[in-house]
Amino acid sequence: MEVKTSLLDNMIGVGDMVLLEPLSEESFILNLKKRFDHSEIYTYIGSVVISINPYRSLPIYTPDKVEEYRNRNFYELSPHIYALADEAYRSLRDQDKDQCILITGESGAGKTEASKLVMSYVAAVCGKGHEVNKVKEQLLQSNPVLEAFGNAKTVRNDNSSRFGKYMDIEFDFKGDPLGGVISNYLLEKSRVVKQPRGERNFHIFYQLLSGASDEMLRKLKLDRNFSNYNYLSLDSAVVNGLDDTANFRTVRNAMQVVGFMEDEVQSVMELVAAVLKLGNIEFKPESRQTGTEESRIKDKNDLKEMCEVLGIEQLVLERAFSYRTVEARLDKVSTNLNVSQAYYARDALAKNLYSRLFTWLVTRINESIQAQTKARHKVMGVLDIYGFEIFEDNSFEQFIINYCNEKLQQLFIELTLREEQEEYIREGIEWTNIDYFNNAVICDLIENNQNGILAMLDEECLRPGSVTDETFLDKLNTICAEHQHFESRLSKNSKFLTDHSLPHNCFRIQHYAGKVLYHVEGFVDKNNDLLYRDLSQAMYKANHSLVKQLFPEGNPAKVNLKRPPTAGSQFKASVGTLMKNLHTKNPNYIRCIKPNDKKASHIFTESLVCHQVRYLGLMENVRVRRAGYAFRQPYEPCLERYKMLCKRTWPHWRGPAREGVEVLLSDLQVSAEEFAYGRTKIFIRNPRTLFFLEERRRDCLQDLAALIQKIYRGWKCRRQFLLMKKSQIVVAAWYRRYAQQKKYQRIKSATTVVQSYTRGWQARKLLKELKYQKRCEEAVTTIAAFWHGTQVRREYRKFFRANAGKKIYDFTIQRIIQKYFLDLKKNMPSMSPIDKNWPARPYQFLDGVHKELRKIFHVWRCKKYRDQFTEEKKLVYEEKLEASKLFKDKKALYPSSVSQPFKGDYLEISRNPKYQKLTGAVDEKVLLADMVNKINRANGKGTARIFLLTKKNFVLADQKNGQVKASVPLPDLISVSVSTQNDGFFALRLKEGSASAVKGDFLLSSERLIEIITKLHRISATAADRERLNIDISDEFLVQFKQDKVCVKFIPAAPKNGNSASCKRKNNRLLEVLVPTSP
Repeated sequence: MEVKTSLLDNMIGVGDMVLLEPLSEESFILNLKKRFDHSEIYTYIGSVVISINPYRSLPIYTPDKVEEYRNRNFYELSPHIYALADEAYRSLRDQDKDQCILITGESGAGKTEASKLVMSYVAAVCGKGHEVNKVKEQLLQSNPVLEAFGNAKTVRNDNSSRFGKYMDIEFDFKGDPLGGVISNYLLEKSRVVKQPRGERNFHIFYQLLSGASDEMLRKLKLDRNFSNYNYLSLDSAVVNGLDDTANFRTVRNAMQVVGFMEDEVQSVMELVAAVLKLGNIEFKPESRQTGTEESRIKDKNDLKEMCEVLGIEQLVLERAFSYRTVEARLDKVSTNLNVSQAYYARDALAKNLYSRLFTWLVTRINESIQAQTKARHKVMGVLDIYGFEIFEDNSFEQFIINYCNEKLQQLFIELTLREEQEEYIREGIEWTNIDYFNNAVICDLIENNQNGILAMLDEECLRPGSVTDETFLDKLNTICAEHQHFESRLSKNSKFLTDHSLPHNCFRIQHYAGKVLYHVEGFVDKNNDLLYRDLSQAMYKANHSLVKQLFPEGNPAKVNLKRPPTAGSQFKASVGTLMKNLHTKNPNYIRCIKPNDKKASHIFTESLVCHQVRYLGLMENVRVRRAGYAFRQPYEPCLERYKMLCKRTWPHWRGPAREGVEVLLSDLQVSAEEFAYGRTKIFIRNPRTLFFLEERRRDCLQDLAALIQKIYRGWKCRRQFLLMKKSQIVVAAWYRRYAQQKKYQRIKSATTVVQSYTRGWQARKLLKELKYQKRCEEAVTTIAAFWHGTQVRREYRKFFRANAGKKIYDFTIQRIIQKYFLDLKKNMPSMSPIDKNWPARPYQFLDGVHKELRKIFHVWRCKKYRDQFTEEKKLVYEEKLEASKLFKDKKALYPSSVSQPFKGDYLEISRNPKYQKLTGAVDEKVLLADMVNKINRANGKGTARIFLLTKKNFVLADQKNGQVKASVPLPDLISVSVSTQNDGFFALRLKEGSASAVKGDFLLSSERLIEIITKLHRISATAADRERLNIDISDEFLVQFKQDKVCVKFIPAAPKNGNSASCKRKNNRLLEVLVPTSP
């Protein structure tokens, strides 16, 4: 029978804060601390999960834990993030409800790890299969890529996400993942050019310098020394616990799994290197004759290397750093940039380049992981975004982050109330309005289109004339002065005039989580986020395909004089889209809390946790949940848990579960005001009532345990007594049997002894008589033998001398041969067919035998070696043998091809998506796929072509787009012409009059000439319907080009510009091939 468990069993502290009694901020913090000290890092507030970062590994994420929480009720086991993930997944799969999981908390609270745990749990419990596993692996491997480019080490967290991420995971009707879509919000691109003390730039910069090979760094024109790059902070370049070298390998593997091509990975690394090079560009002032100051680049080496990596003309980019062109309708004005403006332009370019690269990465990942089918999908969204931030110096980034959190808090309260109200209506319970703080007034202060802070910031940025942060603050003081949640020292509200905690260049907003002081310095510049048009156009002129793709506004043909949207308006639109998306889904919340600022385990700083509890609004959440009924439970589990408290319901209740609960509560005399009956659930108003039931249940369980123990002990004693009684009877029976057996054995033994003595006496008497008779017979035999021996020796003596020599010779020869075979056995050579060792011949008369044995052993050894070959290996050796017959001692290129295996498909054409179109055009198995050069008779230059060989055709296709240029049936091929020298040129001669010969023969060049011609020859030899292919090896042969015949002549020459052969046109009838000869 399955054992029913509950959240309330073996509870440390209170597992669900809704049941906390008494409820206060102090008791809330103490309950979290008590559970944290016992390694219970998860706590519920109804269906909300509070997660405290333990800063250590806990054994609660094993495959066994996944199975334990799989398909279980949310409150059935102790609080865990797996319970929330399972509830969301089952609601999506079984009830067809789109889900979203909102993960919030400040940096270092464990938001990223929480999102990984949710995704890994869903991946573990959903279906299996090759395609499903591939999708799951791509979804999981997108995390390392985004973490490398979007995470950084901060003072609060060694792996802090510096962007917001929302992932929609799409499922089919069975609950198997089909793909996903990732949205990113507000990458902290200012970190690219400047990092606070004790923090690092994004991980990818350090991973590239630490983990890339020397060859890659040489191509990117980088070195491993961090101190050589101005954009990399040195005080925290190395972080304990972070292995940048291993992480770089992980990122490369993850990009390969997600679907990045090798050239795309190289392009991404080139852009990362370009950002590092940008930071090393420095400027110096230079005075002009007109008295104005302009900037010049100090050392152009870094600029030169960056331009070489990105394929940009150096003078174009250098001018873009020195001048700015402003266009207004038909007018263009070019102004000089001073040093500070040049540095601003450089940093703006670096930030834009990295930010656009990150956006491209997200788009590229979405192309790989998006669902392939167009049918409707079930969706589970996972939101991992910044938590509320209150620093000593809060700027524009903290302002819009906190605005996003205000919107999320508004959504959270609204959806929580809606969920509560829907459950009350569904269960038929009367709904009463709940008083709570509605932060819509704060959201309106920030996002109002007419007089909101963001609208006024945009208006100030677009206003002509002198625009500064101070003029923006003046506008706020004028319009928002009377707002109850806005505070400023210079506003018309006189109560802040003497508030010295409020500086003159700041304003303060009273958020739902507390008051935050914002410094207006940098608000206008960060909102503008301008990149000079000259820099955009310079980047668009790059020969680097990815750079051109990232700066489309730099296209001179598409000049747009319209001002680009500001950073604030873009983020506001993104948040609005996110809110609409979240409104359509069923929400699930994970609130992450950081226990201390030291990133250490077992430390719980109450003041820090209290601060986070306030700005996460957790107390407000508990009060909303407890405003009506604090606890609710379906009738069946409620009756199952508490039925032992009433004699009428114990041990079995035969009627409906609701009637059983009514009988139970009536028998316990619980006040009617403390509970209400829903359609499927019992609602309990006060946690004290629940704890009263739990206390009565514990007492009852103790009584039941004592009764069970008493009955069990009695049963055990009776069972022991009956077992001992039965055992005594068995032992007595066995003993009596044993005693009788022993008595019988003694009598039998005595009888045997008497019989043995009698038989012994008779035997000895008979033996004595037989011995006497035998001695007599032996005496007679001995005397006769001696007499016969004497007679024989007399006769043999005269023949002995004549035959003794032959006997000795035969014996000696036999011993020599025996020793020869024994020595040969000990000194046998190895089983390798190429081993020519053989023991020396000891005697000359064994010469013939010695040679014959050596030949027999070699034949046997070769047979054993051949028996080990597989069919594929036999085929390879047959092709090598065929090549030897065709080219050995005839073609100088042949010896270098002997050690190279014939691979066939060098392009991996079936697995490379680049050649998908070409694969569809060839409907036969490809025997060989390689790159060749097709020689142009007009100038002797080669054009790269893809060469495909099947059993019926050979195909030439374009290298870039895979378009088929020529497809020739093999019966139309009559001969192949090659030279005797060390070159790769060969001519494919076509049958005159055939359709393939319209444009003439093909003159090609390939490093794998030997393999190509060998395979052509083998195909023609195995085909029954055509003649064997003729191989013409000569240093001068004719090639038919359309209507003309051209002589191709091979001439040895000294090496020039490498060791490759070159073809030159001498006249209309002659092509000379210069083949380098070794010195």
